[in-house]
Amino acid sequence: MYKVRLREIIFGYKTKSGKRFDIVLLAAIIISVIGVMLDSDKKIHEKYGSLLLAIEWGFTIFFTIEYILRIYCCENKRKYILSTMGIIDLLSIIPTYLTVFYAPIGSLIDIRIMRLIRIFRIFQLSSYLRSGHKMQIALRSSRPKIIVFILYISLIVIILGTVMYVIEGQENGFENIPKSIYWAVVTLTTVGYGDVVPVTSLGKFLASVIMIMGYGIIAVPTGIISAEMAQRRKKVDVNTRVCAECLNDKHKDNAIYCHQCGSHLDEDK
Repeated sequence: MYKVRLREIIFGYKTKSGKRFDIVLLAAIIISVIGVMLDSDKKIHEKYGSLLLAIEWGFTIFFTIEYILRIYCCENKRKYILSTMGIIDLLSIIPTYLTVFYAPIGSLIDIRIMRLIRIFRIFQLSSYLRSGHKMQIALRSSRPKIIVFILYISLIVIILGTVMYVIEGQENGFENIPKSIYWAVVTLTTVGYGDVVPVTSLGKFLASVIMIMGYGIIAVPTGIISAEMAQRRKKVDVNTRVCAECLNDKHKDNAIYCHQCGSHLDEDK
């Protein structure tokens, strides 16, 4: 009985106690992330570093206890631990403990901002969450095509960088092939830092061609993902129920709790 009540508070979001717990949790996450950002400033760190460190340890202990309680009260502990949100919950507390061995790693505490995903379920924004879930599925389905695309682009920038190294030479800033490949990547993505620029006419012509190619290449991944999303929209089951906690969408019609993490399922379709 106690474990069920605890589950309703920690994983629930429709009860008053569950919503209060989630709001307190979100507030703690936001304050802790702001504290990390402030501590990164040298002047603030020198003046308030000890205070901010103490506050951060307080938040970390709170999040650690919360993580342990989530494992304790969920129905399927293993699936929660290995779920997306379970991994994020764990990663949000590890950096603070690692600062004992390597202080700069404490900046990675900002990863706990990912826990704000829970805001979608707290404020009944399940439709936005489902849209994000569809995007996640589209990205997963597009992975082979995108990997092949990235492979081809990698080959192209290696060739273009080598050609530019031959054309411009070391005297014009293209000191070696790796640096020339770096220039090709920067140019092809239309970023253009300007730290290395072609001087010869042939080099400028090739750079212009690469820039024009860049506009077309940028659109390819967008087209791949859009096509997958359109295809997914045709196949999707309108009755699919998505867990707001771990994004799992494979549940029985009469399921009340997520079989993966134990969270209460939103009844909204």
